[in-house]
Amino acid sequence: MDTLMTVGELKGRLDSGARTVLLDVRWALGDPHGREHYLQAHLPGAVFVDLAIELAGPADLSRGRHPLPPLDQFQQSARSWGIRDGDVVVAYDDTGNLAAARVWWMLRNAGFPSVCLLDGGLAAWRAKGLDVESGEPGVEAGDVVLSDGAMPVIDAAEADGWSREGLLLDARAGERYRGEIEPVDPRAGHIPGAVSAPTTANLAADGRFLPSAALRERFAALGVHAGEPIAVYCGSGVTAAHEIAALEIAGFSAALYPGSFSEWSNNPSNSVVTGATPDGD
Repeated sequence: MDTLMTVGELKGRLDSGARTVLLDVRWALGDPHGREHYLQAHLPGAVFVDLAIELAGPADLSRGRHPLPPLDQFQQSARSWGIRDGDVVVAYDDTGNLAAARVWWMLRNAGFPSVCLLDGGLAAWRAKGLDVESGEPGVEAGDVVLSDGAMPVIDAAEADGWSREGLLLDARAGERYRGEIEPVDPRAGHIPGAVSAPTTANLAADGRFLPSAALRERFAALGVHAGEPIAVYCGSGVTAAHEIAALEIAGFSAALYPGSFSEWSNNPSNSVVTGATPDGD
């Protein structure tokens, strides 16, 4: 299935009555009010997904701020959203899919291929003058059966020195990569050898992904080449999934480092460098 679905494609699908599960992943770092935003206005029939609870296990210094939850827990959540085997799932948020990409990646990793992102999210839906609704719809439990390991991942040991044989991308904001600020993790800077590739540069001003050709050009300028191993991290493994989606649109596959910098920086034996270059100042 394509990584993205346009508003027009989704509207046509809903109008046809084709079974579609809509997931609203309203979350942003520093904004704990995702459910309240969802209750005020969301796509008709969309189910709220609580990223901090349903898409992550408890924070763990050895695994990061948003470690991946156990498979049985994730399957239970997916069923509570009403997902059945054979459904098409469309995820979105109101921040250019920076959060929704997390559930996209997790479902793909769980062997559920029929999932995509609504390009432009809630803003694109509203820009077309389409209806939204408030409150919370009733959901009939699903019966989806999920697995694990369908998407490539790396751990801290692999991230250490990954850049010697491949390309490690840091999807955080440039100022965090450079170590100028660090609002949540214990040390500022980046993993040695990582290249700065802020996720927000994957998006146009309206929150839609750049066209595939523009994304290929962007990633080529960062050193992405066909056949070269690529891995991505961010602060806690959330927005790195967005980078992986953008890479896929551009025609590349990449591994996720789920623990990301929140795991890496909590281990004092891991080196952290600052500055604008991969190996620091």
